[in-house]
Amino acid sequence: MKKSIAAVMFLCLVALPVSSQAPQPKDEAVHNELRALRDGLLDAMNKGDIERELAYMHPNVVVTWHNAEVSRGRDGVRAYLTRMLSGPNRIVTSFSASVGVDELTILYGGDSGISFGSAIEHFKLKDGQTLDLPARWSATLVKEGDKWLIASLHASDNLFDNPLLAMAKRTAYWAGGGGLVVGLIVGSFFTRRRKGA
Repeated sequence: MKKSIAAVMFLCLVALPVSSQAPQPKDEAVHNELRALRDGLLDAMNKGDIERELAYMHPNVVVTWHNAEVSRGRDGVRAYLTRMLSGPNRIVTSFSASVGVDELTILYGGDSGISFGSAIEHFKLKDGQTLDLPARWSATLVKEGDKWLIASLHASDNLFDNPLLAMAKRTAYWAGGGGLVVGLIVGSFFTRRRKGA
């Protein structure tokens, strides 16, 4: 009898962490608000509407960009995007992205959450080249009043496998091959001159 009671208690203790960690019912209304934020931000971004993009960001937003540059606040984000997309020294002439979310936003209380996922980012560079970069991103979201806003955003690419790296390798191969050909031609020229002398 004591053994069976002990066995039941053991099973209850083992099952307790499992039942306490069971997923909580999803707050569908909150996730719908977050989906609206995502869709609105993507629409603004794909249309190049910087001011509308900023409306989805917290006034104190922190964004870490692909080039490891950090923008603080809406003014900082505006300055970065303007410099990269339309300033006199711009690098990119247009940018758009298709974004995937790995799972529902992880909610903390009723006013903050973390979201993360993947993206395919389409860049048209000033020199006419186009790039499609696979990327990863994560965002911290906060609710102020009745509006969800992005408090921080971090974007990154695969350092070891991406189109920019492939382009650099091709350039290095062409430069190396060109150097080899030039070296052979110059060497051949000097060898013939020596023989002639």
